[in-house]
Amino acid sequence: MNLQLKVPKMACSACVNTITKAVQAIDSAATVEADLKTKLVAIQTAKPESEVKKAIASAGYPVSRF
Repeated sequence: MNLQLKVPKMACSACVNTITKAVQAIDSAATVEADLKTKLVAIQTAKPESEVKKAIASAGYPVSRF
């Protein structure tokens, strides 16, 4: 499943690393690509969107709607 999520609080490479680790904690095979300028995170994962959003929010980065 390909997801594209907006993470407004993402501001630096450390944020990207934290988000990546949060997603990979629930799906070790997931790929995460983030664009700091647009605050968009593209994720390829087998997990449902709700689980991915919950993992990212638990790491301190709530996901918003586009």
